[in-house]
Amino acid sequence: MHIPDGYISPATALAYYGASLPFWYVATRRVRSQLAGRTGPALALFSAFVFVVMMFNVPVPGGTTAHAVGSVLAAVVLGPWAAIIATSVALIVQALFFGDGGILAIGANCFILAVAMPLVGYGVFRLVAGHSPLDSRRRVLAAGLAGYVGINVAALLVGLTLGIQPLLWNENGRALYSPYGLEVAIPAMLLPHLTIAGAAEAIVTAAGLAVVRRLSPELLGTTTASAVAAPASRRHLLILLVTVTVLLTPLGLVASGTAWGEWSAEELEQRVGYIPRGLARWEGWWPAPLPDYSLPWLSPDASPLEQALTYVLAAIVGIGLVSAAIFTLRLLVRPRTPTHS
Repeated sequence: MHIPDGYISPATALAYYGASLPFWYVATRRVRSQLAGRTGPALALFSAFVFVVMMFNVPVPGGTTAHAVGSVLAAVVLGPWAAIIATSVALIVQALFFGDGGILAIGANCFILAVAMPLVGYGVFRLVAGHSPLDSRRRVLAAGLAGYVGINVAALLVGLTLGIQPLLWNENGRALYSPYGLEVAIPAMLLPHLTIAGAAEAIVTAAGLAVVRRLSPELLGTTTASAVAAPASRRHLLILLVTVTVLLTPLGLVASGTAWGEWSAEELEQRVGYIPRGLARWEGWWPAPLPDYSLPWLSPDASPLEQALTYVLAAIVGIGLVSAAIFTLRLLVRPRTPTHS
């Protein structure tokens, strides 16, 4: 569901950056105590979880692929403002180091997946969960519904964003950026997410909440600065995350096809008969070190085992980068201790 560079105009990208900045500012201030406290590792863990989940592509109707996001789970466990930080860091690392999503489109991807999706999902969760006990089954069902609604709202926003491009920016009947209008883009985004991708997000969110409730229930008691995560529980979650990553990440390679709206210039030319000028200008302008989660020296004819091992390595590198980014942010925004003269 990432928007690549060249599919939206610079004006649209700038508008999304402007829309995201206030949320980033407020979120940073709201979670400052969490970042500085003992829940900082939990925030890094959930940011890494979001990163890994987005590597698992699943086939969807139309011969394309989609993936879950995990931002609603982060909102349910750590709170919506922490989810904004965790998901934004994962998206930025993906764009900068792996070429997944555009650099110019970071603002758009973050607003849709890291702001709108967790905020909407958290609202649905609170509405459905109500005042039910923390260990009730109702909360797990509420989390699943929240994930489903959240990812479909995100899909709708992507469809709207791509669909307005040919209406606003075209030249001699040819779109300068995304060539598909609203009548194509919205159904193309919603159909796979109302079915396969939405179900995957619901399962990830519900199952994730159940796992957290079992392994680290103290994270669910409160999301304020007084929250304390037991080191042993954090280790259990970390071990679980790393184990699942190592064992299952290559499954993301099984689904063939490109996600709708993320085609290369050559793929899009085969579909519409031309390459939009904006896409020709901006595609590939950022030299990501590990494009498409692969190694630069990996042969195109590499065996499935080599591809799987490379994908696992990319996941591990991504986890390290995301964790490093969270802990760097932790140092930058931690409350300053007043000095006494």
